[in-house]
Amino acid sequence: MQTSYAPAHILIVEDDLASRSLLVSYFENEGYRVSETDQADDLHERIEQEGIDLILLDISLPGKDGLTVTRELRAASRVGIILVTSKGDEIDRIVGLELGADDYVTKPFNPRELLVRAKNLLWRIQTALPEGDDKAPVRTGAKGYTFEGWHLDPFKRQLTSPEGEQERLPEGEFKLLQTLAEHPGQVLSRDQLMDAIHDREWTPNDRSVDVLIGRLRRKLGDNPSNPQLILTAHGAGYMFAGDTR
Repeated sequence: MQTSYAPAHILIVEDDLASRSLLVSYFENEGYRVSETDQADDLHERIEQEGIDLILLDISLPGKDGLTVTRELRAASRVGIILVTSKGDEIDRIVGLELGADDYVTKPFNPRELLVRAKNLLWRIQTALPEGDDKAPVRTGAKGYTFEGWHLDPFKRQLTSPEGEQERLPEGEFKLLQTLAEHPGQVLSRDQLMDAIHDREWTPNDRSVDVLIGRLRRKLGDNPSNPQLILTAHGAGYMFAGDTR
């Protein structure tokens, strides 16, 4: 993973040469180390061998598509994943988040916006370095949220179960759970939750919140047919019912 002494390593996975070249030159000009490829067959090996910190992944690759790649990468790696999609791929974007992507951008995208998203995600990844790693940043400030035996660490973006099992949450899940935990007993509308988890414009029919709620319930062992932690306020939104400290 990246450190304060070396630039982050970004891999651009895009089959369109013009788009790929634009992204490569843009991030190189910002001081990042950048690699590129037009296919996804050897990404696992490249992540390990080349120390990849972040992948910008086109969702519509020929052969093995971006969604399949996202699922495979997230099962084996904590590498940052930003999906690059077309405007009409709303369902694919939601599925991509569900499979573990950290974020997404739509074509045509604003390069400055993409840079900000990449910087924010890389910072999250850096702060998730293991305890005891001499390259890990000094942690200060809030200690996180503890509820019903669970603990959410906002610096590592890490969720720890009552049994001590740890998992680094994707960006969307983390932002959503953090927002809910910050407002226990308060019904938050989908609009409020969307504003909290997305740094972009969104449409009224965007169901990202519902997808992420389902993922969080599964991870928290919160039965969706009878949830005890994240409650559904029908027609209004969601409420966090855990005793948060």
